[in-house]
Order: sequence, then structure tokens, then C-alpha cells
Amino acid sequence: QVQLVESGGGLVQAGGSVTLSCEVSGTTSIRSITAMSWFRQSPGKERELVAAIFSGGTTKYDDSVMGRFTVSRDIAYNSVYLQMNNLKPEDTAVYYCNANLGYTDYWGQGTRVTVSS
Repeated sequence: QVQLVESGGGLVQAGGSVTLSCEVSGTTSIRSITAMSWFRQSPGKERELVAAIFSGGTTKYDDSVMGRFTVSRDIAYNSVYLQMNNLKPEDTAVYYCNANLGYTDYWGQGTRVTVSS
């Protein structure tokens, strides 16, 4: 059973920065996971993909966060991170970590980020 635990959310002013962490346990190295992703969900909206890092190390970003957010991983700590810079009020959401193993995926419990204007 893969378990994901997010941390790092909170209240931040527009233009500020926050780093989210996702610690992965119950599996082998995250390097073997097909894709580790960050999703977010705002009230009344569907959950959307924000950023992903694939097993080979390549990354993918939603256009709305390109140039502001950076997804990375630390193999030694089996963790994935989302560095969020120049935050905007529209980035306010609950952010979820996702592990896609190809045949199934797992979700964390989510961490809330609130950006005040």
C-alpha cells in the first residue's frame, strides 16, 4: 500500500512563495513510479493537474503555472516537492499529491494553500 503525506500549505500573500512536500512510503523508490504529480482543486471546480515529474525525470506543467512553479524530487528522501513562486489569488486551492504506478494510482490527503490579495 502506497501512502502519500503532503505538507507545507498555508496562508501566503500574493507574490509570495510556498513549497509543498509529498513524502511517499510503502513502495520502492519514487524513481520507479511512472509519474508523481501535483493536482489542485478549488471550490466549485474540478481537480486539475498542476505539475508532474516522470520516472525518467522529465517534467510537465499546466500553462497557468509555467515559469512560476517547479516540481522536483529527492530520491534519497522518497519525496516530491512543488516550489510555488509569485503566487496569485487564483492559486488558492487544496493541493494533492498523486502517485501513478501505471495500473493504479494513489492520492494524499491534500494540503490547503490560500493566497491573499
